[in-house]
Amino acid sequence: MPGLGTSFGRGGATTAQQDLSNADAILIMGSSMAENHPVGFQWVMEARERGAKIIHVDPRFTRTSAMADMWVPLRAGSDIAFLGGVINYVLENNKEFREYVVAYTNASSIVREDFQDTEDLDGFFSGWDNEKKQYDPTSWLFERQDQGSKEEGGGGGAHHGASGGQGKDRGGEIGDPAKADTDPTLQHPRCVFQILKRHFSRYTPEMVERCCGVAQDVFLRCAETFANASGPEKTGAICYAVGWTQHSKGVQIIRSAAILQLLLGNIGRPGGGILALRGHASIQGSTDVPTLYDILPGYLPMPFFEADANDLQSYIKKHRTRTGLWSGFDSYFISLMKAYYGDRATAENDYGFDWLPRVTGDHSQLGYWLDMEDGKVEGLFVMGQNPAVGASNGKLQRSALSKLKWLVVRDMVETETASFWYASPEAVSGELPPEKIGTEVFLFPAAGTAEKSGTFTNTQRLLQFRNKAVNPPGDARGELWFMHQLWRRMRQKAQRNPSKKNEGLLALTWDYELEESHDEPIAESVLREINGYKVGDRAQLAHIKDLKSDGSTACGAWIYCGVFPERNRNRANERKPKDLLGHGWGFSWPNDCRIIYNRASARPDGQPWSERKKLVWWDATQGKWTGNDHPDFTENRAPDSPSNLREGHGVEALGGARPFTLHQDGVGWLYVPSGLKDGPLPTHYEPLESPVHNPIYEQQINPPVKKRERPDNPYANSPGDPRYPFVLMTYRLTEHHTAGGMSRYLPRLSELQPELFVEVSPQLAAERSLVNGGYARLTTPRASIDARVLVTNRLKPIQLNGKTIHQVGLPYHWGYSGRVKGDVVNDLLVISQEPNVRIMETKALVCDIVPVPGEYRNGQEQPLAERAS
Repeated sequence: MPGLGTSFGRGGATTAQQDLSNADAILIMGSSMAENHPVGFQWVMEARERGAKIIHVDPRFTRTSAMADMWVPLRAGSDIAFLGGVINYVLENNKEFREYVVAYTNASSIVREDFQDTEDLDGFFSGWDNEKKQYDPTSWLFERQDQGSKEEGGGGGAHHGASGGQGKDRGGEIGDPAKADTDPTLQHPRCVFQILKRHFSRYTPEMVERCCGVAQDVFLRCAETFANASGPEKTGAICYAVGWTQHSKGVQIIRSAAILQLLLGNIGRPGGGILALRGHASIQGSTDVPTLYDILPGYLPMPFFEADANDLQSYIKKHRTRTGLWSGFDSYFISLMKAYYGDRATAENDYGFDWLPRVTGDHSQLGYWLDMEDGKVEGLFVMGQNPAVGASNGKLQRSALSKLKWLVVRDMVETETASFWYASPEAVSGELPPEKIGTEVFLFPAAGTAEKSGTFTNTQRLLQFRNKAVNPPGDARGELWFMHQLWRRMRQKAQRNPSKKNEGLLALTWDYELEESHDEPIAESVLREINGYKVGDRAQLAHIKDLKSDGSTACGAWIYCGVFPERNRNRANERKPKDLLGHGWGFSWPNDCRIIYNRASARPDGQPWSERKKLVWWDATQGKWTGNDHPDFTENRAPDSPSNLREGHGVEALGGARPFTLHQDGVGWLYVPSGLKDGPLPTHYEPLESPVHNPIYEQQINPPVKKRERPDNPYANSPGDPRYPFVLMTYRLTEHHTAGGMSRYLPRLSELQPELFVEVSPQLAAERSLVNGGYARLTTPRASIDARVLVTNRLKPIQLNGKTIHQVGLPYHWGYSGRVKGDVVNDLLVISQEPNVRIMETKALVCDIVPVPGEYRNGQEQPLAERAS
């Protein structure tokens, strides 16, 4: 999560779900939390019962809206304009928590003189290369008196955790933010605070109304309510989900929230923070110990072919920072190499650095799917996903599957991805006849959650260990078994051909304890390695600070160090909660800290901002930080310890009053000088398909976004394609699970939501003669699908500058297999790539909708009564 990572230092939720009950206001955007995260939503309800104000900003009125004090409908894709309006309201009305902002953010840092804002360049930042379609971020850096050489380490840290190679060029020593010139009075015209005020000055209530369709009085009531949850006695929290991330400027939407929370002093404090709501049990875990192509466990960057292909010391020099926690980058990385390669990793061979694969291009999911369609990929493993119906431009994805030589699917049922070759719409219609598909498909039965042991890391960075309840039926097996057996066979093959390309595979340390029944690694054995141990006596490590750069420690993911501190103590499996934050139940990285950056919950002198909002504080008698959470700070570093940012090294250089220890300057970043591909500050751009011109700047869309437009991935004309006049949004239902593999095959879940539907407003229904309970056909440049019509006041027309904008909503859970079937909603979506994480835009596109007689759905005669039977 680079929006959080670049702002605060880590790409994870800053708080615990239970802590929401301590909030005085909660803003929920980009999520229907009550429906999609109902367990966590109980703490929102507890906060409301204690007097907190709940604000839900969403195009649809949902169960979350029904439980909120205020529902604010807005146009899909205008989130930055709305949040920018709130930021402007805070700054214009002096609502910022000034003491917090001066002490704990980079508001005082002075930006280079050659920096130009979008205000100066009508939607562009300085450094734009129109030929390369990318920014040179040099002018975004901070001004400093000693503009020295680039001889020292990197300037931005490896902590951004973004896909797409983000954060690879960090400016070297010259870009070190710890050496920036500052103005603590915040009066210098080029200090971040003044730049921030100018940047957001045009996001007025009038502009919010023009861009978002939110009436000015409604917006002002919302802005005032949330801004008032600030200061020593009050805090406010923000909750979001993929309704923010799945946009062409999703990272910058999250950055907007981060700026707002830093201005209000809501990070690191009880009842504050930003909660990134994850839709699955281990989405956080799958980025911590990653399934992403460009990072290694613990958000260490993968080496890139051209930039990092030389030697270990050059790689470390590039990514290690001089100050802050990332000054220990070499310890984290070399310990990972020892976990991978054991005794084969030595100082003489750069600890196996050359055995790591290099990133040579866009190996993201959407990138390699386009390569697959172009015949550049021979085989694919699909585990826990169903891309034939669960990914953008489903028709292209199914066509790409037909270009493979082999496909392995592991799942509990035969998903649409496994059956694409004979059951897809293209196979049925003859467009992709089975006899012409050469893909050999292997379907492996997978174990369910209760049928395997292991950890998952949830929304609040909490590792929890699950113990197997029952053995899986028949030949079904878990991931550990599958990967272990696959490795064994690959190793046997490599041993018969010990060439240079197989050296890394043969060097792998793979000595996990095995279960006798299925010859499967014991999950706790793997977790012990992830935690880390001393190479000599295999003693478990207890803390991140125990990691060394001399090859004497091994660690599979440095941020998880401490989860298994002793051989027989699995903290992820502990179940004795002692307090509201849940200490004693599982393990929250880092160091079982439940609210990260919590040094900010105390004043610079170490005492709580207020008795009501105290969390951790300095105990002078004991000479350490103490309180209601484990301190996310050096335990014995006194608050008056001096900082030495210009000449010091490590965390010690930050002194005793800088809470954001993964940043070189130890503060939260209102302005991001390096690490993002689309600018140091959030800017409103329209979605890639939009019915309107950008009302704020002439530049229509996020400049460096990757549209990937091609004949099989076409776009509507934007803005205002008359063929597609309406806004299209997709969303999840409580009753179904993503692409349906775990719900549409079960009768009791299927009957709760038995059929695909489309939500439309009464006004749009009247305009297009749509009948509640009838059928409609929705069309985008990619496809057409049919769905039942649900006419509802939960969607309201948006008024923009005298023009009515209609929005329609579609849940995306159906496909052509299972007990209940439906058209594939994701066929309507376009493949696109946000520039930082390469995620697709699914929450704001355009479409047309027309009525379809039930008996002629999909061009075939099909009486409704017969269909229902």
